[in-house]
Amino acid sequence: MSHLAPLARFGGRVATDLRDVTDDPAALESTGFWAVVADFEGRLVCARFGDVRPAPVPPPGRWRGPAPHEWTSSLGRAAYTAGVRRVREHIAAGEVYQANLCRVLSAPLPDPDAADVDALAAHLAAGNPAPHAGTVRLPAHGVEIATASPELYLRRAGRTVTSGPIKGTGRTAADLLEKDHAENVMIVDLVRNDLGRVCETGSVTVPGLCTVEQHPGLVHLVSTVRGRLREDAGWPELLAATFPPGSVTGAPKASALRIISALENGPRGPYCGGVGWVDADRGTGEIAVGIRTFWIDRAAPGGPQLRFGTGAGITWGSDPQREWEETELKASRLLRVASGAHQPTDLAEGTPR
Repeated sequence: MSHLAPLARFGGRVATDLRDVTDDPAALESTGFWAVVADFEGRLVCARFGDVRPAPVPPPGRWRGPAPHEWTSSLGRAAYTAGVRRVREHIAAGEVYQANLCRVLSAPLPDPDAADVDALAAHLAAGNPAPHAGTVRLPAHGVEIATASPELYLRRAGRTVTSGPIKGTGRTAADLLEKDHAENVMIVDLVRNDLGRVCETGSVTVPGLCTVEQHPGLVHLVSTVRGRLREDAGWPELLAATFPPGSVTGAPKASALRIISALENGPRGPYCGGVGWVDADRGTGEIAVGIRTFWIDRAAPGGPQLRFGTGAGITWGSDPQREWEETELKASRLLRVASGAHQPTDLAEGTPR
């Protein structure tokens, strides 16, 4: 899809005029405006753009996506629920407190030559508005991403760093269980620990714990963790200390990553990684956790695929069928939106009007 020009779109701004692409996070401490995409497995793409200007997301237009029934899952219901039971065995053995178990959905693109993630992003903005929505389109570098992420991985303003981990999902606030609160608190501890490695001693605080946030079709428990970055630490140290995000791995993180690797039959890619921007001149940046995120894989066997990930945090209190249903809840609305059959959004209900 090389005929589409490189582009990034975040926070009411559009960036064009690609100047530089690197995998070196030290570039984020240099100059200019950078789009940042990190795969869950650690591949980093930083793209510097020369022209950044205010621009609203265009209205939904020419996008043809897969029909909702055309998606296949890397783990079916039986394999996923078996994976949940396996995680509970690891918890019983004392190896981990919780682990995030995910699956990647794939569908062939109906018209790959006309498929533009920026057009998909317009449908997402209309059908599933999200606080950390964005687009990164770098066809020559294998990056074509449209995200409707609700979750802040890292925000930086000078030396102040903030993370907004999400743990706990339901259709309504009444659906949230004690398990959801316990899970959130566990991940807050992990994020505090991660930030503590690169922040000044005693500076890491939790200004908000387990706040209920309304999103299209569901609610989340969201916490806020903040710290002051040490003078000798920048983006490279911050990413090294905190990646992959704690909310999409588990606790302890190293044990959870081992379990995830054994149970998930393939890479997550941009899903559960990071997607966002850094303004090196102003010392600011905002990177979302790559959830509620679509990406085009043009190198897929059998032809270009649209991909989307969904998952759930598994604890001792997890019910395998309920966790599967949570992954379905997180995916169903977005798969409808991505089909191109846009419906108006109503935050108070789980289905389009």
